[in-house]
Amino acid sequence: MEARDRAGSRLDEPLQSLRGVGPQLTASLEKLGLRTIGDLLRHFPRRWEDRTHFRHVRELEGGETISLRGQLLDVRTKAPRPSMKITEALLDDEGAALKLVWFNQPYVERPLRAAMAARRPLVVYGMVRRSGWTFEIQAPEWEEIGEGSDSLSVNRIVPVYPSVEGIGQTRWRRLIDTALALALPDVEETLPPAMLHEHRLMSAPLAARHIHFPGSMGELEAARRRLVFEEFFLLQTLLAQRRQAQSLHSGAPCLSVDLARLRADLATIVPFELTGAQQRAIGEISGDLASGRCMNRLLQGDVGSGKTMVALASILMAVENGHQAVLMAPTEILAQQHAIVLRRLLEPLGLAVELALGSLSEKAKRGVRERLLGGQSRVAVGTHALIQEGVEFASLGLALIDEQHRFGVLQRQALAKKGAWPHILVMTATPIPRTLTLTLYGDLDVSILDELPPGRKPITTHWKRPAQRDQVYSAAQRLLAEGRQAYVVCPLIEESEKLQAKSATRLSEQIATEVFPQYRVGLLHGQMKPEEKDDVMARFKAHDIDILVATTVIEVGIDVPNASLIIIEDAERFGLAQLHQLRGRVGRGQFASYCILMSDPKTDEGAARMSVMTQTGDGFRIAEEDLKLRGPGEFYGTRQSGLPELVIADVVRDLDVLLETRSAAFALVAADPRLERPESAPLRRAVARAAASFELVNVS
Repeated sequence: MEARDRAGSRLDEPLQSLRGVGPQLTASLEKLGLRTIGDLLRHFPRRWEDRTHFRHVRELEGGETISLRGQLLDVRTKAPRPSMKITEALLDDEGAALKLVWFNQPYVERPLRAAMAARRPLVVYGMVRRSGWTFEIQAPEWEEIGEGSDSLSVNRIVPVYPSVEGIGQTRWRRLIDTALALALPDVEETLPPAMLHEHRLMSAPLAARHIHFPGSMGELEAARRRLVFEEFFLLQTLLAQRRQAQSLHSGAPCLSVDLARLRADLATIVPFELTGAQQRAIGEISGDLASGRCMNRLLQGDVGSGKTMVALASILMAVENGHQAVLMAPTEILAQQHAIVLRRLLEPLGLAVELALGSLSEKAKRGVRERLLGGQSRVAVGTHALIQEGVEFASLGLALIDEQHRFGVLQRQALAKKGAWPHILVMTATPIPRTLTLTLYGDLDVSILDELPPGRKPITTHWKRPAQRDQVYSAAQRLLAEGRQAYVVCPLIEESEKLQAKSATRLSEQIATEVFPQYRVGLLHGQMKPEEKDDVMARFKAHDIDILVATTVIEVGIDVPNASLIIIEDAERFGLAQLHQLRGRVGRGQFASYCILMSDPKTDEGAARMSVMTQTGDGFRIAEEDLKLRGPGEFYGTRQSGLPELVIADVVRDLDVLLETRSAAFALVAADPRLERPESAPLRRAVARAAASFELVNVS
């Protein structure tokens, strides 16, 4: 939804220019990020109520979400105990009554009493349920219907807006209606006419009107589809332009890859056959390296799928062509683990592996820098120390980035700049749903490892209630007696890492003194110093610790093949993707492994998560379910992952539109890379503005 002429557009005028918007209302609107009339028109409803069809109490059955209109008969607040206040109201609907209930919201009593005294009708919205002989709605949404709001709030499809305290829904509708009357003529059509026709899209001005005040559900759906299409299309156009720009870079080294020789090299150092998925990924990477354009590829693999072998093959391709390869990990402990594994694999071929860590002494760091700059070190593993000033490479041909969502954009860019234009391979052990891959990594090629190497044992997962804790500890005792080790993950506490650390400390003390006093219990949490964490993990790996009580800092950690049990407390507090990552801490050795989810979920969603975890070990299926249950913003956390903040589009609900726009955007950019055709001018301006609002993942 863009302005026709940005220089004089009313969409860019401050909200104070609207009638009735004073300093107090301006301050409230700013809390929602709304500063201009255009911002206000992009403040879309979160739902719509069809008030052309009010339900009546006499026809209710319970379990349905309804809109109902009536007159208040009674309002009162009672306090059954000091910590609880219950406000109840009785709503009359043509002689039949409906009870409205609010828990610990005593402030609703005053406005409800005022409405009752003035005999102003109320519209209520919520899920109705049977309560004895009557029906009730708990915590309903409600508003008074006054004379001034009838035209926007009654006998039509009514928008309901995300709000802040002090702005009622009636006021929102008046504000939006006023803004539309003033600025709708300035809404610019961003999409070329041919695209509107081909994809059967409503015009931008019509969509701006009907998304707020549709005349029918059909108009609403058409308006929403148009706005979703535009939002996705701008994003996909940006991604298409970026991918095309990358393909034009010729600075990346053109590597000649002999796959037969590579397989022979791998066979000498790896005692097992690669899976078909690994071989496919290696073939895709070799094609990129030989293409003469910069590789930008995402390697996705579930826990234990063998990403290390694919990384090893990629490193060999770079090194055998006379270039250097670097692998960057988010933590020192993970970098050390990669270095240990790569040294074991590469030293038989006469290749040394350099380890660059921030904790090294100045003398050691100087040595690392000299060997990288001089070209003596062909392979390096490290943390952000690799991108610090002073670290230069003789000929960096390949940069591998592990668990990339834990890195910031600037860190990735700094690493890429260490080479003239190195090939980039991004790796993640977090399975990412296809929908998010298209938005989060839309400009990267994707390789997926969807097979587990032979011999990898599945992890048996059980969901146990707190009442079964003794049974769980007895089973753990048997495994510990056999010489195995165990993780215990403490509950997730959102408020602060300090509280999380305290919780883990208490749990470890309880397990050490009351549950397993005969075993050595360790503690790991985010408040510990890096060297303390490293020491604990090293002792656990060396079996100087039998049971490790930890927070989620073990989500990405080192391999402990002897650990065959993980107990996750209050498992319903974790997302599915995180539970799957935690479960992947075990099952890394030759022993049968188990994951116990201690959980007593209070919601259907919590129970659904536990069921999914016990039914499947497929990380990609789990990721899709997690996305459906929690939504894209919660999957990683929008800011952490670089997921673009979408205003109206939803990558789950609107997948079909996402795929449609991706195809259309890539086709358009292939024909007109810089959108220089006359009919693309409005789109070019919109894309330029969208680039600032979409925080896209960038690896080069």
